[in-house]
Amino acid sequence: MELSILNMAGKETGKKIVLNDAIFGIEPNDHAIYLDVKQYLANNRQGTAKAKQRSENAHSTRKLGRQKGGGGARPGDLKSPVRVGGGTIFGPVPRDYGFKLNKKVKQLARRSALATRAQAGQIIVLDALQFEAPKTKAMVEVMNNLQVAGKKVLFVLAENNYNVLKSASNIERTNVVTVNELNTYAIMNSSAVVFVENAVAALEATLA
Repeated sequence: MELSILNMAGKETGKKIVLNDAIFGIEPNDHAIYLDVKQYLANNRQGTAKAKQRSENAHSTRKLGRQKGGGGARPGDLKSPVRVGGGTIFGPVPRDYGFKLNKKVKQLARRSALATRAQAGQIIVLDALQFEAPKTKAMVEVMNNLQVAGKKVLFVLAENNYNVLKSASNIERTNVVTVNELNTYAIMNSSAVVFVENAVAALEATLA
């Protein structure tokens, strides 16, 4: 797949880039994408929900009624789950929701997500993305030039760039990541993926 490389003004630079078919041209595997997104969301769950069980309740353990003559079963203590304020039966306890996913499945998922965006025409390649200082207005201008303003946009850099990161931090639904931070969820949660030219080479070295 061949794309024109744009500049920050949204104009074609005259250069072309050929995207690796082993990444951007494969048949997307929807199930691999599902598994990787599911793992990402599961790993981000806190898992700190907790309810006190019977043994953890602070009530007294004294018997509430006499042993004989009550006319029925002798009631238990105040910790009984059937009483108001008693312990919780099978309540939530802190747990880890994460699960293992094979490395090859995760790589397939990322390639599939990128192929999905490429085949939908939702990938843009810039020759460079640099700002002299952090400025939200400058990033908004770039997004307007690329006609992605108002969309969920993912910018992918080859390495960390403080000015770019801070310029985008106050823009709603805009995310900036490096190639090493790129994940399936971020790709699928965006409607436009903007690569800096040198990030494409770094990505292909990782996934090809």
